[in-house]
Amino acid sequence: MSADVQFASLPETSTAKALPTGGRLAAAALRFGSLLAFAAILVIFALTAPYFLTVGNIGNVLGQSAISGVLAIGLTIVLIAGGSNVVTGGIDLSLAANMGLSAAVYASLIQLGFSDLVAAAGALATGLAIGAVNALAIVFAGIVPLLATLAVMNVVAGLELVLTQNTVLPASTDLLALLSSSDGFGIPILAYVLIGFTIIATAIVQFTPLGLRLYAVGEFPEAARAAGLPLRSLVAGAFVASGFCGGIAGILSVAYLSGSTTGSGEMLLPVVVTALLGSVFSRRLVPTIGGTLISTLFVGFLINGFQLLNLPSTLVSGVQGLLILIVVSATTLLRKREI
Repeated sequence: MSADVQFASLPETSTAKALPTGGRLAAAALRFGSLLAFAAILVIFALTAPYFLTVGNIGNVLGQSAISGVLAIGLTIVLIAGGSNVVTGGIDLSLAANMGLSAAVYASLIQLGFSDLVAAAGALATGLAIGAVNALAIVFAGIVPLLATLAVMNVVAGLELVLTQNTVLPASTDLLALLSSSDGFGIPILAYVLIGFTIIATAIVQFTPLGLRLYAVGEFPEAARAAGLPLRSLVAGAFVASGFCGGIAGILSVAYLSGSTTGSGEMLLPVVVTALLGSVFSRRLVPTIGGTLISTLFVGFLINGFQLLNLPSTLVSGVQGLLILIVVSATTLLRKREI
């Protein structure tokens, strides 16, 4: 009997196994409570924040969320394959810096006179290269993901500063103009890019044997190893896929900002919040692409509402940190109860 046949039922178990009654009720309460909190926050902002429900503002949030959403999907793939323990399992702290360097490469190539195709290929190759470095450091060198990606983040951020001389690199092309435009209803094209990318990622991660193997490796590594699954290759592939998402986000960033920009590291906290919060919107508190999309919109509207109310940015960062603490604490306690 082949390893795939032996292991066929395990991924199904990882996504369909029922929690004990108390744990199941607690998980449901956390999930529906989060959805209710999302709805309540939207109502509060609609009543207190000026222009919150206008088409222009909603379109602005969707456009901004496209960049962080693509990055969060990349981090979600790493969380799925590496496990939910962000200290010893799946985490990629280099994603925001990856986006910044990929954007800088794209804008630099455009300024040098290269076509959109060449510039896009350069940005994607940059993202893939950063993902490959993470994979080598983690899978083959055996460095803990938290430390490996932190080191890569600093190296990549330094390379971006060298390439851009810490200045903004403007870029303007037909492709960038298309991506930064809106349809007849005022919905930005970037929003459609986010939806399309989410559909593709969901189809691969949630409904293919590859996606099931990623879940199996993340949740049951010993069983996956016993079944003959290539753990190292799957985990390495997850980090490479995350790097690819960083390259795509870099292109979207250039389109949204009309060039590369400094300070991409500020995106890291919202991306981590989004990816971790996404598990709350899933049935068993495991990372899913659909849950990440919901949390992307939640974080996007949350930040936007604070901005419209002229609340200090330090308060926004504090709320995001609090969300990480609540989500990690709640999911950890529920998983301990399950065990």
